[in-house]
Order: sequence, then structure tokens, then C-alpha cells
Amino acid sequence: MINLLPPEAKRSYRYAMINDRLLLWVLALVIGLVGLGGVWTYGWVSLHQSINTQSKSVSNLSHILSAENLNGTEAQVQNISNDFSLVVKVLSQEVLFSKLLKQMAATMPQGANLTSLTITSTAKGSGLGITAEATNYTTATQVQINLADPANGIFSKADLVNITCDSTNNGSSQNSQYPCKVTLQAQFAANNQFLFINQKGN
Repeated sequence: MINLLPPEAKRSYRYAMINDRLLLWVLALVIGLVGLGGVWTYGWVSLHQSINTQSKSVSNLSHILSAENLNGTEAQVQNISNDFSLVVKVLSQEVLFSKLLKQMAATMPQGANLTSLTITSTAKGSGLGITAEATNYTTATQVQINLADPANGIFSKADLVNITCDSTNNGSSQNSQYPCKVTLQAQFAANNQFLFINQKGN
């Protein structure tokens, strides 16, 4: 079909079509903006309603807790916490001597025997006062070296208090086989297996 319209009319029709399309786009944009505005308004109203609801719930819960004597409950919880701390403190100082003596005997050098153990308490935790007898001075010093060895897993340190050797008995006393006496002050290692508190359930 041959279009016999003059050029001015053709341009007018083309611009009219373009205007129609632009009008449709503008209308779609306006509808979109109105939709976004509606969604935002709905969200804002819902948020404020939720805040008001939560505020009322908090207020009601506060009244309920006040009515149920919250201060008294806190005092009871504190008492229980204090009692538990006391139990932990006591258990932390309970020594499992059956395991401890077995391990210490294994670390004693040949020619030395344990004679006494005394539980001590320091600011750093539980410890032991240790007394042993030895055949000579060298063996007595080796007792301290062995017990202080971290590889044994017993003590974090074992300080030598004193060593005394009796050279005047000439074999006449009851302790003639072990004339030397060594006294140590030892501090338990943090993760040793000889305190009740460090035991793990099987």
C-alpha cells in the first residue's frame, strides 16, 4: 500500500505514536511509584505496631517478675552459686593418694624412699610437703630433680627445703641404711591427674 500522505502529516503521525508510548511509560512509572509508596507505608505501620506490641509485652513481663519476687529469686541463685564455688574449692584440694603415691614411687631414684607427705595450701593452689630418706647426698638431690621434672606430670615445681645427712651413727642406728633426709615443698601442676577436680568421667 502506497502512503500518499504529505511528509508533514507523516511526521505528525510518528510523533503522535512516540507520545503515546511515552505516556504509557510515564503511566507505568507513576503506578510503580504508587505501589512502592504503598508497600513502604504498610511496612512502616507494621513496624510501629510490632514495636508497640513488644513494649506492652516487656511491660507485662516486668510486672509479672516483680510480682514473683525477683529479688528473692536472685538471692537464692547467688546462694546456690556460692555453695557451688565452695564445693569446687574443696574438691580442688582433694588428693587421690592411690594414684599420687604410685606415680611418685615410680619417680624415686634407686636408694631413696618416701617417708611422709603433708598437704599444704598456698595462694597458687594445693601442694605437698615431701620428706624422703636416701642412702647418700647425691641420691637425696636426685629425689628433688626427679620430682621437679615436668615430664612426670605431678608437680609444676619442687623446691628443695633442706638435706641433712647423719654420718655419726656408724651403722648403729635404725636409719643406718638411709642416713640422709631430704625435705621438699612441691606445687601441683595445673592439669595433674591426682586431684579429684581434674578427673574426667569415663
